[in-house]
Amino acid sequence: MPVRYLPLLTLTCLLAAGPALRAQGTSANEQDRVQGMLKQAYDTVKRNYYDPTFHGLDWDARFKEYEQKIKSAGSLNDGLTMVAAFLDGLKDTHTFFQPPSRPYRFDYGYRLGAVGEAVYVTRVRPETDAVSKVHPGDQVLAINGGPISRATLPTAEYVLNTLNPQPSTRLTLKAPDGSMREVAVATKVVPGKQVRDLTGSGADMEFADLVREAEAADYFLRQQYIEAGDVLIWKMPLFDLDNGGVDKIFGIARKHSALVLDLRDNPGGAVETLQRVIGNLFDHDVLIGERVTKKGRSKLVAKSRGGNAFTGKLVVLVNGDSGSSSEIVARVVQIEKRGTVVGDRSAGAVMEAQEFPFAAGGNLLIFYGFSVTDADLVMTDGRSLEHAGVVPDEVVLPTPADLAGGRDPGLVRAAALAGAVLDPAQAGRLFPVEWRPFKN
Repeated sequence: MPVRYLPLLTLTCLLAAGPALRAQGTSANEQDRVQGMLKQAYDTVKRNYYDPTFHGLDWDARFKEYEQKIKSAGSLNDGLTMVAAFLDGLKDTHTFFQPPSRPYRFDYGYRLGAVGEAVYVTRVRPETDAVSKVHPGDQVLAINGGPISRATLPTAEYVLNTLNPQPSTRLTLKAPDGSMREVAVATKVVPGKQVRDLTGSGADMEFADLVREAEAADYFLRQQYIEAGDVLIWKMPLFDLDNGGVDKIFGIARKHSALVLDLRDNPGGAVETLQRVIGNLFDHDVLIGERVTKKGRSKLVAKSRGGNAFTGKLVVLVNGDSGSSSEIVARVVQIEKRGTVVGDRSAGAVMEAQEFPFAAGGNLLIFYGFSVTDADLVMTDGRSLEHAGVVPDEVVLPTPADLAGGRDPGLVRAAALAGAVLDPAQAGRLFPVEWRPFKN
């Protein structure tokens, strides 16, 4: 799962810019509902969190503190923000609030990414207000008046994309030529259904709509690969394949002398997929590390596929948005001296978590939930990657001019180490940017 921790100072800066897209104002019923969510957050963590000491935090006292704070919430969104901030006390990348979804789709029109310690616009979506105002390669110095850096970007993305979507964002930018400007970018909002009835006469159609939406989302997270001479370049966006799916792609890799495994922007996924990927990279079983849970420690092992494992040259690409399973693969490759890791320091978001769904209401249900860490992972070098990340063997960062020109120096270097020659512009076009339609 992605990094989501919530420094209150950053929350305050981001929320101060303007009203959220959701309605403002709170009623006694809404306050009761938020208090119920807070109690569920408290209970869920109390029962399931991997560290029984809660890192020394007095969990009971914190709950009582936030019970009082929510009584003074000025709006429903203020209350939801307090539930999120309550969980922030653990400073855990995988423990966070999943608030009720909105009945609309929205897009700010630009995507951000950390390069080193700075944050840049990495791409801009056509047919949005952002097209004429921001450009790839622009460094983002502040959002809505709050300074932005690698350290605070995950919080900003959580607030703006999940907790409190905004009708517009105010960006302070530095162009590749060094010039400064401030722009206000309107958010593109597409209304959706206020209510989904899964029990009435139209339930079949509603279920069909949900299936189509899920299929559309899956398409943009599909596995992709290309062959560059005797090198296979695998763009893996998520650890979501079953064993057969992993083995199929490694079967293709075995026909090549080298593999570039591109895990940039991959937030992680299933532990089973992680184990199968590592098992396909080694001709012997590999101890990944020890899982640290509330009940004690246990070994996490990847079982080798033996003679069916890929034994060629290996290069792994990571960046600041490579999290969880992506980081574990990269670090195992380093510890076992199996290949070379190239790119930028990874996210430092390496925990195991469970999702706990809840619903509130009577005939009309509102769905929400919590992600709660139930295990830490200590690697075989005795260290956890949480908040640390993986430092590549070769740090290769795109310049602002590279981002503006669509060039990919990281992939060029990874391919060269694997034995293939790519032009930087060509590398930037191998996996073109795709945009999910505003309406499915």
